[in-house]
Formats: sequence, C-alpha cells, structure tokens
Amino acid sequence: MLTRLLQSWQARREQRQLARHAIPDALWALTLARYPFIGRRSEADLASLRRLCSLFLARKEFHGAGGFEVTDEVAVAVAAQACLPVLALGLAAYDGFVGIVMHESEVVAPREVMDEDGVVHHYEEELAGEAMEGGPLMLAWSELQPDPALGAGPVYNVVIHEFAHVLDMANGAPDGIPPLPSAAATEAWIAVIDPAWERFCEQVDAGIETVIDPYGAESVEEFFAVATEAFFVEPQLLQQSDPALYALFASFYRQDPAAR
Repeated sequence: MLTRLLQSWQARREQRQLARHAIPDALWALTLARYPFIGRRSEADLASLRRLCSLFLARKEFHGAGGFEVTDEVAVAVAAQACLPVLALGLAAYDGFVGIVMHESEVVAPREVMDEDGVVHHYEEELAGEAMEGGPLMLAWSELQPDPALGAGPVYNVVIHEFAHVLDMANGAPDGIPPLPSAAATEAWIAVIDPAWERFCEQVDAGIETVIDPYGAESVEEFFAVATEAFFVEPQLLQQSDPALYALFASFYRQDPAAR
C-alpha cells in the first residue's frame, strides 16, 4: 500500500515538473539543428530525451557567473547534451549534485601540484568545464558553440565530457571506472579499457590522428571522458577505430548510437 502511494505521489510530482518545464517546439527544433549528433536520433529516442531534459531542468539549478545570463536556450542546450548519456540509465545517475555554473567563456583557475621532491608548483589553467564531486559543475558557454569543423579532427564536446566525469565519480574518485553491477563486471571493464587506453597513448605518441581527443592520454579517467564524447558524437568512427571499446560503452550506456 505504501509503495503504491509513493509511486502515485512520484508520478504526480513528475507530471507537474514536465508541465512546468516543458520545452517549446521552436526551442527544441533549434537545439536539434545546433547539435546534429542529437538530431540524428530516432523519433522515439528524441521523445524520451525531450522528456528527460524537462525533468533535468526541474531538478538542477543553473547560475550565471560574472553577469552571464542563463537563458532558456543555454539551459536546454546543456540539458540535451547532458541527458544523452543517461537516456537509458535515468537521471538518478546525476543525483549527486544540483548546481550548474555557467560562464560566458573559459575560466582561468589557479592550480598547484607537488612534485616527487615535495616541491609545490603553482600555475594557471584555462578551463572549459569542470566537474567536482558533489558539485557544482562548471561550463563555459563559448565552448558549447557547434564547431563548423566538426568531423575534421578529434571530437570535442565539453558537456558530455564533464557529465561523463560525473558518472565516473558516482562511486568515488574518478578512475575511468563508472559504477558497475559486480566485481566481475568491474574486472571485465578494466580488461577492455586499460588496453584501449594504452593503444590510444601509443597512437598519440606516434602522432596518429584519432577520433578521440588526444587529451585522453593524460590519464585513464580522462580517456573515459573523451572516449564517451566520441561514442555519442561520432559513434561510427569510434566503432571502426576500436570495436571492443565501443561494445564496452554500448553495454554500459545501454545504447547503440552507431546503429542509428
């Protein structure tokens, strides 16, 4: 009885969220035109994605930094790309944070690192986005603008990248291993992604152009994020270049975008 009451309450709450945050047809069409890799999805996928975006907008809080105005256009552009990876996983995967901070352009952040001798080095880093455990998540609107040269080089999608980090951090510090159902599944994941990363690093060192952004050579957790970008933006190219990695991601995300 209590379970049925809870389910009924959740259903009514969800319907109110969908109504309050419904995405106008014109804005949805603009978003699909701006990001063709989303627009290529099936009608069923797009209907599910649009619904998920409304729920995402209801549950997340956007904040503009430095006077930047978060318009409906900005919020929906973020939501559409953020929700694509969890289209089959569900929004609960993003329950660990609420805030999304939007900047007009890249942010210069102070950093420090300690070397092997214990000496601390200070430097500055330009950030297009950053996901932190527990949030908030930061994005630069200038980096969300579609690249007219898309397809001419490695895939670059800062929204998918940062939300891949969110998934990675759902079970602790980022390590390129998102939450998996069992120890056996984790071992199977490592058995695929570690060799894939090593092959990728060899390609980067050799100057071979890849569909995955060379930034992935920094660490296996960055490799997971940039490979996720490629999986959703240029799935056929990723499948051709690394069938085993593509199959691993298709199983985890429960999607097969190359087939579409």
